[in-house]
Amino acid sequence: MKKDSAVYENLYTELEAYEKKGVCILIDGNSASPMQVVRQHMVREAGSYMRDYEIDPEGHIESLSFVNINEKYRKNRRQKGQRAARRNSPFIQNG
Repeated sequence: MKKDSAVYENLYTELEAYEKKGVCILIDGNSASPMQVVRQHMVREAGSYMRDYEIDPEGHIESLSFVNINEKYRKNRRQKGQRAARRNSPFIQNG
């Protein structure tokens, strides 16, 4: 547990530095503070977050997004399943 605590403290320190430099921080498309990001990482049960950096033409980080890749995966699978169900439905004419 102490190891996890150090990881979260390091993450908070890193994100706080980005915030001080004016970098926009987002979680799944919503503005977030460094503490909100750390809390999301701490409570994630089935989620994993991928970082997505947006860089300006000079090479500086403009925004840092955290995207729950497990949620996107589940949503994509659910949508694919719904499309397949509609294609195979006897009530919908495929023409």
